[in-house]
Amino acid sequence: MRQARADEYAEFAALRAGHLYRSACLLTAGDTHLAEDLVQETLGRLYVSWHRVSRAGNPAGYAQTVLTRTFLAQRRRRSSTERATDVLPEAVDPGSGDAALRLTLLDALARLSAKDRAVVVLRYWEDRSVEETADVLHVSSAAVRTRCVRALARLRELLGEDLGEFAAA
Repeated sequence: MRQARADEYAEFAALRAGHLYRSACLLTAGDTHLAEDLVQETLGRLYVSWHRVSRAGNPAGYAQTVLTRTFLAQRRRRSSTERATDVLPEAVDPGSGDAALRLTLLDALARLSAKDRAVVVLRYWEDRSVEETADVLHVSSAAVRTRCVRALARLRELLGEDLGEFAAA
């Protein structure tokens, strides 16, 4: 029985890891190393409670909730603001308009507060409802709507004319 559960978990983790990683990249505003750590911690927490999670109606949604809560908990810790270096290890292809747009959007996301970023990712990347987002973040639906309005206004302010320039390219 244990081996069957372990195999079931391994299959689930293999199928969901890519999606969790993409969400984690958005939550961390492009910090791929931190995103990998978030995914690993999320998968570890799921493994420990897989017997309960596997019986849930939506294990994928549960995994996204764990990822988001792990991210927010990490942001509350003092050490989460430490950075090893200012230099990014990956080189960006200067001829790629998509890369420039992606970097601009990630920079704008990085300037949002952790909770605002989580709301934007859950609502617009994960395509969750207001109620689902409120449940994940342990806030009211009104608080989610308010954060959405403020976060989107802040993104528009940060992106300004740049967004139209990148979208036209």
